[in-house]
Amino acid sequence: MLRFTAPPSRSRRQTKAQLRSSLIPLLLLATIGLTLSCAPQQRNAEDRATIKIGFFGDLSGPTFNFGQSAMNGVLMAADEINQAGGINGRKIDIVIEDDKGSPEAAAQVAGKLISNDKVVALIGAGASGNSLAAAPKAQSAQIPLIAPSSTNPAVTQAGDYIFRACFIDAFQGEVMAKFAAGTLKAKKAAIMLDFNSPYSRGLTEYFELSFAKLDGQIVIKQSYSQGDADYRGQLSAIKAAEPEVVYIPGYYGDVGLIAKQARQLGLTVPLLGADGWDAPELWELGGDSLNGSYISNHYSADDPSETIQKFARAYRQRYSNLTPDAHAALAYDALRFLAEAIQKAGTTEGPKLRDALAETKNFMGVTGIISMDRDRNAVKPAVILELQDRKYIYQETIQPETSPAVQSH
Repeated sequence: MLRFTAPPSRSRRQTKAQLRSSLIPLLLLATIGLTLSCAPQQRNAEDRATIKIGFFGDLSGPTFNFGQSAMNGVLMAADEINQAGGINGRKIDIVIEDDKGSPEAAAQVAGKLISNDKVVALIGAGASGNSLAAAPKAQSAQIPLIAPSSTNPAVTQAGDYIFRACFIDAFQGEVMAKFAAGTLKAKKAAIMLDFNSPYSRGLTEYFELSFAKLDGQIVIKQSYSQGDADYRGQLSAIKAAEPEVVYIPGYYGDVGLIAKQARQLGLTVPLLGADGWDAPELWELGGDSLNGSYISNHYSADDPSETIQKFARAYRQRYSNLTPDAHAALAYDALRFLAEAIQKAGTTEGPKLRDALAETKNFMGVTGIISMDRDRNAVKPAVILELQDRKYIYQETIQPETSPAVQSH
């Protein structure tokens, strides 16, 4: 038997159509409502999440002390910020990588911190060559990078997301030239540089230019490579040229041996250096041969100022009575003014954070008043320290020509 089913009546078809048309707006409203109800939850989750900041440095390798000191300074600053409530209520989480003192490794770990760990900013490295290698990674990802102690001018020229917490070699080289010509009354200088180091080459260039402007003469220039064991050939040539000072803009691992061999050869004139000398291992390698030498540096732990002494006391208490060197102090300052920029920006979004960092003015750091110039370099003073009996004795402070005015925060 065939069964015939009549089609629905027109009125029934209208009813279904009306039902469908009435359900569509309801579904849309429900979807919008669900989205709106989730959005505050997502924002609240982001607001409560920790702020991941990457640190990389030479925790091993020939200049391991730089990286370890900087790491100590960063971790101490992070703990102080977190104990005070964090940044806009969010805690800091420091993600640490070892670049082993290698430019290739620095680029690799910077990429890892950005891509895998999703950090919002980077602090590193110690040596200029390593910062130069890592900078393109940060620039292409629009992630701000602050180099605590990389003084070569080329570092921040890598892009507008690259900053530094220290003065640059142009200023540091000029500072030591002024001290040599003005305070030590030297007219003839010799230079012993690490030819493969951008840091050493940069300081040499600016010392030469400044010393010449002060009517000084470079009587001889000799070079070496990091890790050499014998410097007697170069030092004998320097002695024969009869300089009144010898400028050695290198790192502590080489300088300690150079000083010892220089004194053994009877080269008794003052040895001059820079912040690359600042490490306890320098004294272990050079000992009393370093007495009567001078370096330019970022700060002095013996400075009686309340800010510096408070920092030094807290650092010694935290790190088994270890005196904080310039690398520790610079990294400490780098994280603190990064934290201030995040707070001012109200976000960790790269472009806005970059702008807030670029606007840093008169930040009261342990290593001096920090203001960013148009090239994202810190405009700040340098100090001259005399090396004597395993101590760095403060001599004088030399201000930059465009010294920032002091303002309260």
